[in-house]
Amino acid sequence: MAEYAMYHALGQGENLDPNDPNRTSQPAAPQFQPPVAPNPYQQGPGHQPYSGAPSPASAPIPPQALGYGASQPGTYYQGQPPTPEDAGLAAQMGGMSLGADAGHGTAKRKKKDRHAYHQVDAPTGSSQPFNGMPPAGTPATPYLNADPSAAASRYGPGLAPQTNQFPAPVSPGFMPAPASPAEFAARSGLADASPAPNMVPTAGQTRVSPDEMPSVPVSRDSVQQYFFSNVYPTFERLVPPPATVSFVAFDQGNSSPKFARLTMNNIPATADGLKSTGLPLGLILQPMAPLQAGELDIPVLDFGDVGPPRCHRCRAYINPFMMFRSGGNKFVCNLCGYANDTPPEYFCATSPQGVRVDRDQRPELTRGTVEFVVPKEYWTREPVGLRYLFLIDVTQESFNKGFLESFCDGILRTLYAAEDNDDKDESGEIERRIPAGAKVGFVTYDKEVHFYNVSPALEQAQMMIMPDVEDPFVPLSEGLFVDPYESKAVISALLTRLPQMFSTIKNPEPALLSTLNAAVAALENTGGKIFCSLSALPTWGPGRLFMRDDGKHPGGEPDKKLFSTEHPAWRKVAEKMVSVGVGADFFMAAPSGGYLDIATVGYVATTTGGESFYYPNFIAPRDNTRLSLEIKHAVTRETGYQALMKVRCSNGLQVSGYHGNFVQHTFGADLEIGVIDADKAIGVTFGYDGKLDSKLDVHFQAALLYTSASGQRRVRCINVIAGVSENPRESIKFIDQDAVYATLAKEASTRLATTSATLKDVRLGLTEKTIDVLANYRKHFLSQTHPPGQLVMPERLKEFAMYMLGLLKCRAFKGGSETTDRRVHEMRLIRSMGCLELSLYLYPRMIPLHNLQPDDGFPDPQTGHLRMPPSVRATFARVEPGGVYLVDNGQTTLLWMHAQTSPNLVQDLFGDDRDSLQGLDAYTSALPVLQTHLNAQVRNIVEFLRSMRGSKGLAIQLARQGIDGAEYEFARMLVEDRNNEAQSYVDWLVHVHKGVQLELAGQRKREDAGEAASALAGFTGLRPSYW
Repeated sequence: MAEYAMYHALGQGENLDPNDPNRTSQPAAPQFQPPVAPNPYQQGPGHQPYSGAPSPASAPIPPQALGYGASQPGTYYQGQPPTPEDAGLAAQMGGMSLGADAGHGTAKRKKKDRHAYHQVDAPTGSSQPFNGMPPAGTPATPYLNADPSAAASRYGPGLAPQTNQFPAPVSPGFMPAPASPAEFAARSGLADASPAPNMVPTAGQTRVSPDEMPSVPVSRDSVQQYFFSNVYPTFERLVPPPATVSFVAFDQGNSSPKFARLTMNNIPATADGLKSTGLPLGLILQPMAPLQAGELDIPVLDFGDVGPPRCHRCRAYINPFMMFRSGGNKFVCNLCGYANDTPPEYFCATSPQGVRVDRDQRPELTRGTVEFVVPKEYWTREPVGLRYLFLIDVTQESFNKGFLESFCDGILRTLYAAEDNDDKDESGEIERRIPAGAKVGFVTYDKEVHFYNVSPALEQAQMMIMPDVEDPFVPLSEGLFVDPYESKAVISALLTRLPQMFSTIKNPEPALLSTLNAAVAALENTGGKIFCSLSALPTWGPGRLFMRDDGKHPGGEPDKKLFSTEHPAWRKVAEKMVSVGVGADFFMAAPSGGYLDIATVGYVATTTGGESFYYPNFIAPRDNTRLSLEIKHAVTRETGYQALMKVRCSNGLQVSGYHGNFVQHTFGADLEIGVIDADKAIGVTFGYDGKLDSKLDVHFQAALLYTSASGQRRVRCINVIAGVSENPRESIKFIDQDAVYATLAKEASTRLATTSATLKDVRLGLTEKTIDVLANYRKHFLSQTHPPGQLVMPERLKEFAMYMLGLLKCRAFKGGSETTDRRVHEMRLIRSMGCLELSLYLYPRMIPLHNLQPDDGFPDPQTGHLRMPPSVRATFARVEPGGVYLVDNGQTTLLWMHAQTSPNLVQDLFGDDRDSLQGLDAYTSALPVLQTHLNAQVRNIVEFLRSMRGSKGLAIQLARQGIDGAEYEFARMLVEDRNNEAQSYVDWLVHVHKGVQLELAGQRKREDAGEAASALAGFTGLRPSYW
């Protein structure tokens, strides 16, 4: 086990000689597009057709059947055979060709290759070359051969060599033992600088394939293996695992990364130090994030009428990092340093070390995330259970498309599971999908608004029509909101009959704004959440909208006015909703891909903290499954309403901006949020208003005051701690890549929505930021000089360039033509999504299904976790003839099938009666349950993916080569290729590298230099007010 100090230096543990022929811990190099073993589904002479029978677990796998899933001794990544003839390429991060066909490693070249060298180096343990050392006796190559095993593992032992992107152990197990203030302050002491990387003489030129660039799938999969058998202890000061990794966090006083991620877990002491890194100082908060099985529930603490202890000066809540002095009579605030008197009812004696005797019995002193039930002075009104109000569009378009029926069906499935498989709890009662105390109500609308009395005393629902759309009111005093389980018969009958009731009326134009005003009137005294379906542009009544976007955009880029709402009545209703604690989720199905003015309608969802679910071309048979799943998720996820949020930080820092779904009336005021749910994240950026003391840690506390769905007023406190370094070089070792690009993405989205910046300005800004980060690293943090032809990346930001390219290619920011509805929808998505959802959105998972190993997709006998096949790079170069791939970007999931897919494979997946691609139902949205081995594997894999995503339902969409239009979407999701009006990964790195070289030479002209300074810069001297 390594020493504690080693983890601070990122554990320069093992010093291996790269030329030692006996060393065993270094994998062999990968090679571009490995020769793939014969596919069990291939048709051809000498191949037995696949029968679909499961292989016995003990049977040896024939060598020719090895696919991606099987690991081979000494390989770098599963399924890639070692290649002695190409061993010269093993010095990874070598040159990337700049030629026309740089993406393909097979074409012969007549002209001499030009190279842009790509090197990841480890100056003082902060960065590590991408794995791959040449075997002994390999001729010298033109790339740096630094020893990758020198930087010890981020997480500890337990990674198999073939997936070990992060070698050997670094940090001992930590138990939160009492520490003196001196020991506590000294925690961030860093070990001596680690040895410089090994250098190998360079000579000659070799062609290097695009495979040697940092791989996002490898960075995800290799870490996942470790966390299947280990927990993540939050206080050991390691950088959190990638956001897409499934892990169990053990809260030791520092909040879990699921709730809060800092861009750097060690912060430079000065503003100049931060500027030298080029990175933002930000915090991504997802305060209601869902917990995983195996994690402790968040403790809910009730301090009675006095409320939780708080600092008298800055109003921070009690947390594990507050120090007790004077025998427990005073507690010192960890944020502002003020010594408060301990309230008499909270007093407890302290040990000689200054630790309270009852510390271990008090969750607020040992856990990073806790909830306090708050007394009446925190109320604005008597809290009640959440009111769910469903607004159902019954216009002609909604009925014709089947959207009305699908939406009603989705609500029924959400509130009451299908009769034959009612979920029962232990006492035999039907399990409640919504908390006790919560109530539901139903309203339908077309040109008029119809309210329904669904009181359990009635035999059937009563409909009350409100024809006055100019001045809407609520015609019901009783019976609008009921307990859904008491009125089950009435509600079920109503939702079943609605489609027939409106089948003959068919008004084409909805009066949406009047309906929203009526809904707000109904919820004004209680607060609540609105779920609204919409399937046509609301062109009736006050606030009617017009066809603003005709699709003709001179110059290629749409007018900025189309990205926001100009209509004062819509802005007013959104602000009114927030002020009374109401939020809205919209389910919008565009008629035949038509215009819905999401910029205006979705503004209500965005401002109130809700979400828009958009179906650009709704087809009932195909999209029913997804709509049902999304209604269920939206209704049942953890939701709080009437929320206020405040982020506090240590002296020396101040909040400089917020990005997300909320209303903030003045800078420094609390964020007001109508509703906040488990999938919403808020980005917070910080600036300096002084110098930080490197002897002390920096603390952040986010406090969310909200009413829970069951009707309790609570404060959720999230506490985060970070070290401080005089030398920014130490901070580079503790960067959280996911938080960095999430912060930049949210800033870009806010900039596009709220400033005069055009799409082109935003894209240039993102490109320049990428160049800044890599150029500053090169300029300030390399201990040796490197040839100018090498692109050097920090170890913690190896995949950063790829994620930034994904951001430039997403629908929100990409160049070229894109409907404004989709652009605005995705721009707002980015502003509100958490790190997990954003990571998948920017770089989809792509899993080959045609060469699964027999035990993939089944539980691992050792760990009990599902064995997931490795995902592959999102590029067409990885697609094999006859292959079948599952591609998931967290929003849509495509099953892409090559035109030459084996009929046996199709039968195994979809049933014996389907033996060709043409025979499949184009509207398939889920796999049938079959007895074949492959079908079970793929269904299990899909279920695992379902557990690792954000708010969108997972329904499979077929993309058969040459048959389905979804194939275009598949091509768009291959983000490493040249598409979406942007470069391929290789060309992008070359472009970034040129920018870095110009910056180093002092010749770079910043293309975004015209950017106005942030409007918030004028506020740097203000300290915010407190609640």
